[in-house]
Amino acid sequence: MLEVSNIVKEYEFKDEVKRILDNVSFNVADGEILGITGKSGCGKTTILKILRGLEDFQSGYFEIDGERIEPGAGKDKLKFLAFNSAIHLQRNFGLWNGPAVENIIRRLNFLEEGHEGLPDTEAYNYDELYEKAMYYMRLVRLDHKAKHSSNLLSGGEKQRLILARQLAAQPHLLLLDEPVTMTDPGTKQEMLDVIKDIRKELNIPIIVVSHLPEIHLYLADRVVYLEGGKVIETGEAKYVLKHFLKDIKEQTPLAEINSKEPIIKVRGLSNRFALLRVGEVLKFEDLSLEINKGEITSLIGPSGAGKTTLLKMIEGLRYPKEGEITYLHDGNWLNIIDFTIQRLDLRRKMSIMHQEFTLSPHSTIRDQLAFKLRLKGETSLKYAREKAAELGISDEKLDILYKLTEVTEEEKDKTLSEMGLTIDVYAKLFPTITKGTVDTQAAQVFETLDLPMSVLDKTPYQISGGEHVRAYIALALVTRPEILMLDEPFGDLDPVTLRDVTNSLKNINRKFGTTIVFVSHHTDFVREAAHRAILLDDAKIIMDGNPEEVCHKLIEMSDAKYLEHDISELIES
Repeated sequence: MLEVSNIVKEYEFKDEVKRILDNVSFNVADGEILGITGKSGCGKTTILKILRGLEDFQSGYFEIDGERIEPGAGKDKLKFLAFNSAIHLQRNFGLWNGPAVENIIRRLNFLEEGHEGLPDTEAYNYDELYEKAMYYMRLVRLDHKAKHSSNLLSGGEKQRLILARQLAAQPHLLLLDEPVTMTDPGTKQEMLDVIKDIRKELNIPIIVVSHLPEIHLYLADRVVYLEGGKVIETGEAKYVLKHFLKDIKEQTPLAEINSKEPIIKVRGLSNRFALLRVGEVLKFEDLSLEINKGEITSLIGPSGAGKTTLLKMIEGLRYPKEGEITYLHDGNWLNIIDFTIQRLDLRRKMSIMHQEFTLSPHSTIRDQLAFKLRLKGETSLKYAREKAAELGISDEKLDILYKLTEVTEEEKDKTLSEMGLTIDVYAKLFPTITKGTVDTQAAQVFETLDLPMSVLDKTPYQISGGEHVRAYIALALVTRPEILMLDEPFGDLDPVTLRDVTNSLKNINRKFGTTIVFVSHHTDFVREAAHRAILLDDAKIIMDGNPEEVCHKLIEMSDAKYLEHDISELIES
């Protein structure tokens, strides 16, 4: 049994005190699944961190099995929480190499010996540890993968193995923070059914934080709705979620597309790619498709199907062994795979948003827009070419430097180091941007995204979660790109904020004619935001056409029973 009473949590930032949790109270019975929902930034994850002992709090208390935890808890209380609770984080992939079952054996050995060394198979207790480990492997439906190397498991399987490690400590409270948000429908279904199995088998209180209504409808006995750090309502999922979704805006209609004019042609792509994170190999064979000008196209499919890899090839950030990817550029078809002088001009017309998108936390939105305009403004390349010539930087090196503006910081630093350059080279190559230029370029984009211009002089800490996402979209759009590429950028958004962002994307598409290509696991988002959906599986195109029909095919392939709950009824009724 868990009881939470009047928890208050405050953060201090730049001499400002912000109350994140405001007298939060609820309880969870043994064998009960409690859902917690609310808009991004409402305090959902903070609650879990407090209950795990990872965050202190200002006032209130909570009790687990009668053990009371108050602010400033000492080592003994924190040790109690460490041994009596378990927390599962969505993006934690920390596992030992070797057979999957050994990850559980190591965890069990830690509980007995105080370290995660792997005991010898001849040790007196090895058989007992192995049998216990297999019990937890069966509990998370991974017993058939016990001998498989952990690094060769899929992303969803790794998540369940990590969950099994947590359960091996026999916690009295299980905390799940967005356990399925960034996964495909089939992987979601597997994890949700495992959570139900755990409830039935272990009879412990379980808290599931998620912004996805369909998850709570499938799992939760009751739901807590948070807003502004306060508990607004607690009760049966369908009623609480209906109130949570009451302020969701109406859908903006998609722009009408009157003709199909290709702007990107993919022809005969072939290559094998190793997906280290999910332990699979993708084999593209003679894949071809076209992206039409002014359309919003979605790439969907199971995890490991090749969606992100294909998008990176289309973006020119990864190269196939065979085939070509051509863009309509100034009336001619330009292959982005091959170096030409014109490739830089093509890249200037493109903008890319990656999965792990973020804004620089300490810079104002104005400063970040200015840097983007510096790189991709109308006169930026002419200026950069002149400066490159003065600095003795060849066209080929300038092309590489320009490509690096669209990759991860790690990849950028590595390549710059190999070239014998530092990040300062960009300040030397690209022109400075005035305040007036930023204002002028931002005005129309901000208006379309429903962002106040006052956001320009704020840092990400000073704006809401929804404004943060729309400001990042503004960063991608301020240079008026002809083509916008997005890789699963909105998986962490609650449905109210997601509707705002979806409407903004459709407004951008309608107003500027921007061609948009995005990868997403979120079938509701795809149905709402795309003119067209392309279903991939095993690096092959399975279906291409109407988003409603293509999403239905994916759900059918995934046997995703949780999606039988239609959240549109909650919004419309």
